[in-house]
Formats: sequence, structure tokens, C-alpha cells
Amino acid sequence: MSLPSSELNSTTLHTKRNLSLFFPLVIAGLPLWWHPLLATYQLGITNDAYTYILLIVPLSAVLIFFEFRNPHAPYEPKRWPGAVLLSAALLLRLSVAGLHVSPGKSLFVIIAALAIWWIGAVVFAFGSGAFRPFLFPLCLLLLITPMPGETTAWLSGILQQQSAFASTMLFHLMGVPVLRDGVVLTIPGLTIEVAHECSSIRSSTMLILVSLILAHLFLRSGWRKALLVLAAFPLSVLKNAIRIITIAELGTRVNPSYLHGSLHRQGGVVFLGLSVAMLVLVLWALRKTEPAGAERVRERHEEPQVLLKKTTNLTT
Repeated sequence: MSLPSSELNSTTLHTKRNLSLFFPLVIAGLPLWWHPLLATYQLGITNDAYTYILLIVPLSAVLIFFEFRNPHAPYEPKRWPGAVLLSAALLLRLSVAGLHVSPGKSLFVIIAALAIWWIGAVVFAFGSGAFRPFLFPLCLLLLITPMPGETTAWLSGILQQQSAFASTMLFHLMGVPVLRDGVVLTIPGLTIEVAHECSSIRSSTMLILVSLILAHLFLRSGWRKALLVLAAFPLSVLKNAIRIITIAELGTRVNPSYLHGSLHRQGGVVFLGLSVAMLVLVLWALRKTEPAGAERVRERHEEPQVLLKKTTNLTT
């Protein structure tokens, strides 16, 4: 089903008017956030822990675009919630100068204010009714805030310890004698240190981001979505352990060059692909447990029709 042509034309007109409010608000915020935005971009291209940030805005934009393509009645015209968010973002941005915090924490607060400004711009331009269909891509924008260095170091430390533990378990399962001392593993002919770089925080954050997108697109119930996202962490640890034992076994049994070769230095994408495949299997299992019913895509197309019918009945 599709919206009647008269209603479709009205919706298109509303959308154009809303966009004429949205883009000026986004542009108006650039002078205040330009330099912090550049600093965040530099973090994304130079620091493995922040690479995922480069994907947040494009992913949010694509998801919002596909929501726009779905036929819908005009959104609820209340703009005051958007004005509140815009004011809060502006106040937060201007108050950072008076906060005595580290540069990393200051950047976190400033970019969080920018994400709130963008969310406020959407709510102000399209009305508060737009927040519900755009809830996920708008909340996803909050992930553009770069975590403070202390947080990333803590996460890397957890990944190191758990990857060393998982590698020890896999070596035992394979019948390979192994001794573990913290993050140092010793097997016949080789001593392995699970260093900071071996935590694979870049691929781990990417896997979590993939799990968020897959959960949003293919699952309906909240607890299944949460379970899929939570599964990303143990899968990240398992992926690291598989990478460690693969390189160790190839280096000790096939050719020592594997210990310092391209698989060690640049093979992260291979094991990331493996972890994504395992995540898709978890997704498939979770979808099998969902109750039978209409497909989610159909629900998204039918909800606007119900809304439109209710609106028409009220006006008549």
C-alpha cells in the first residue's frame, strides 16, 4: 500500500520545509564545533581505538535516509523538545572552557554536545514525532564522542587479559602444552606476549558497531537485540585467541616468518571477518526464536498507514 497522492504531496512539502530548517541549524553549529570535530577526525585516522568513529555519521545518515523513503504521515509538529536539546548542547559547549578537566575528557564533552545539537536539530526541524522512527540512528550519533584515554586503556587491558586466558584454553584443547603468566604465554619453542596491539581494540569496536546495526535491522525484541550486542565481546576475545594460536602454530610448525609476517601485522581483517560470520550465526539463532508474525519491514510500512487513518478520522 502507498499513501494517497494528495497526502504524499503534502508529506513531501512538509519534508522540504523541515529540511529548510534542519540544514541551517547543522551549518550554524559548525563554527562552534569545527576544531573539536577535526581533532576527533584525526583521532579516528591515527588511533586504532577510535577508527569506528569515522563510520558513525555515514551510518546514521544512511539509516535516516532509508527511514525517509518509507511513506509516512507528517510528524507531530511540536518543536519545543528540539529547542531544549539545542539550548542544552549550546550551554554544554560554552561551559567546557570553565571545566578543569583533561583534554581527552574535554573533547568527550564537546563532541557529546555536538551529537546533542544534531539530535536537537532533527527534533526541532521535523517535530518531536520524528524522534521515534529515527531513534536508533539519532542515538547512534552519540557514539561519535571519543572515549577518554583512560577508558580505552582499561578496555584494552581487559581484552588483553581475556585474550590471553582464551588462548590458553584453546592451546589446552589442541593438546599443546602451555604456561601462562599474566599476558605472557609459553609453548614449546615460543614465548608469546599478548601485547596492547594484540588486544585488537579496533576490530573489537568494529564488531560491536556491526552487532548494533544487525540488531536494529533484523531483530524485533529488546532482549534479543541486547543479547546480540553482548555476544560481540566474547566473540572479540575468541577472535583474538584464534588469531594468536593460528600465528603461533604456523610460526612454530610451518615457518617462523609467520610470527612477523603480513598475517601478524595486517591480518586483522581476516579474523574480523571470521568474528562477523560467527555473529551472523548468533543472529540467525536469535531470529529463529522470535515469534512468527509480520516482517519488520512490513511493520514499518504499515505503521504510517495506521497513523494516517487515525489522523484522517480525527480531522473528519
